[in-house]
Amino acid sequence: MLQYIIRRILIAIPVLFGVTILNFFIINLAPGNPVDMMVNPSATPEQLAATKHALGLDQPIWVQYWNWIVQLLHGNLGFSYSTREPVTQILMAHVGPTVLLMGVSLIVGYLIAIPLGIICARKQNSWIDYLVTGFSFFGISVPHFFLGLGVIYVFASKLLWFPTGSMNTLGGDGSFIDTFNHLVLPVLVLATGIGGNMVRYVRSSMLDVLGKDYLRTAKAKGLQQFLITNKHALRNSLIPIITVIGIDIPLLIGGAIVTEQVFQWPGLGLLTIQSITSRDYSTLMAINLLAACTVLFANLLTDILYAVADPRIRYD
Repeated sequence: MLQYIIRRILIAIPVLFGVTILNFFIINLAPGNPVDMMVNPSATPEQLAATKHALGLDQPIWVQYWNWIVQLLHGNLGFSYSTREPVTQILMAHVGPTVLLMGVSLIVGYLIAIPLGIICARKQNSWIDYLVTGFSFFGISVPHFFLGLGVIYVFASKLLWFPTGSMNTLGGDGSFIDTFNHLVLPVLVLATGIGGNMVRYVRSSMLDVLGKDYLRTAKAKGLQQFLITNKHALRNSLIPIITVIGIDIPLLIGGAIVTEQVFQWPGLGLLTIQSITSRDYSTLMAINLLAACTVLFANLLTDILYAVADPRIRYD
């Protein structure tokens, strides 16, 4: 296993390098440039040229990429074109809120979806199965921005139970209760989509396992149904579930761009939108690099969890 992990890490290095090339060139092919968003509209062409030269934006694109990758190897992600702050500092300020939002959403979604998926598999074609399956299709089908606006209208504007957005009350003390109140609505929106997707996979995977001969044998021996379902059946249906979890892990960094925008949550999703509108290429590159690293880590973690869930899987 250790040799396999080392090989995967070594393979990830050129993959990550290729991702940086692709992202850098695609971002720089976008129309316009950061200078257009930085200077006064009445600036002269000479002032624009001087600003581009100061930022190194007048150099060929491959020279700009080489300068960026050299700085990256020295641990420097550069400076934001729009705020002049170090990109590392900006990322650190936005990673925490995104990890909090997406982490809580994933946990809540899984805690609800996995038991419901098991119940649907055991009660196949019952009214419970139809009800939960309908809920799962609703969670997958309804766009997050529409559901977000809906819950804001009902629970924030009409019922006044929760705030409409942001992470803390303006001028507040930033207490746990305050953050929790701001967290409820975006978590509700995201957990609905995450749970709806997971329910379908858990139900399908459990149905494939529940009809196996070894489970009928366990039932004939007198084992309790709870033990049969949660120890024997669930463990043998974990591979598809782990796959879905591995796909969802990158959301911890990628975040929910639309949901964060709707609720004005100060995470990476909101930062991504702001960086795109201000053409802040250095910040966008850093976000893409962080997301790529998270995807590669999630794939490696998924392979490790496969071997933990099924001892028959060996990586030689």
